[in-house]
Amino acid sequence: ALTTLNTGRITLPAACVGLSGRCLEISTRWAREREQWGHPIGQHAAIAEKLARMAAEHHALEATVRYISSLVDRDKHADVRLEAALAKMWGSEIAWRAVDDTLQIRGGRGFETAASLKARGETPDPVERLFRDARINTIFEGSSEIMRLFIAREVLDPHLKIGAAAVNTRLPAVQRLRAAARAGLHYLTWYPTRWLPVPLGASATPLPPDLKKDLRRIQRFSRRLSRAIFHSMARYGPALERRQLLLGTLVEIGAELFVWSCSLADAAQSLDDQPKRLRLARHFGLIARDRIAQRFAALRRGTHDMQALSLSRDLVAVE
Repeated sequence: ALTTLNTGRITLPAACVGLSGRCLEISTRWAREREQWGHPIGQHAAIAEKLARMAAEHHALEATVRYISSLVDRDKHADVRLEAALAKMWGSEIAWRAVDDTLQIRGGRGFETAASLKARGETPDPVERLFRDARINTIFEGSSEIMRLFIAREVLDPHLKIGAAAVNTRLPAVQRLRAAARAGLHYLTWYPTRWLPVPLGASATPLPPDLKKDLRRIQRFSRRLSRAIFHSMARYGPALERRQLLLGTLVEIGAELFVWSCSLADAAQSLDDQPKRLRLARHFGLIARDRIAQRFAALRRGTHDMQALSLSRDLVAVE
């Protein structure tokens, strides 16, 4: 069953690579052809931002799918549950955003069917069809909400194995104390390492200085994420499983870091069109850095899980 799920969760983001690539092709062509205020719309910042983000995210998703596929190619029994789930969640949402941006860039023509466009003598780009077909990707093979919970469980599982017995009220007090002592000894050595800088290892393919900075940023963000997970466990204990918005935010940070790493690795190792891939990786780094910072800020403010639950109960209550 897990093998079947993994297969679906790898092939779906692979399909999303094709989808986002098609959207990028349609959007860039239209951005060259369509003029507003005396210039092609691709030269206006509002559209240029969409095109640049779409291209960078397309490259990052393609790099991620390549990496996961290479793991399976090397070992058909490789455990890629976490990687496949991350790619499925992130890829389906990125592809949906690409289609949404493409429709926005195409304007009314994006809402029009390909048959209607063809009848009027225009290029029959099937954006409306892509829009409808893309929506299901965030639902099947595990919805985005389920993916976040599944990934969170996979990430927390090693910690739960260490400390779960200490907070299990069904166990005798002596057993709980022993478990707490073992957990304390483990985290006494583990936690300080989450604050220490890790030397940047030698790369088989030399990276430009700015991409080395991105690798260091990924390392710093990764250590910060591990601290945030630990702090959340310490604060909420067993009740953490009910904090689904908090868990989702932690997972989103991890997904951005994973895809960012794949993007850098692909740009550094690719022999074909490396300058373009390096440029795309640089731009994706800017995007990922901002999104990660925003999510850490959300963690500091609080994710309002309990407030949302309280309001939802009132909304769905039978009068």
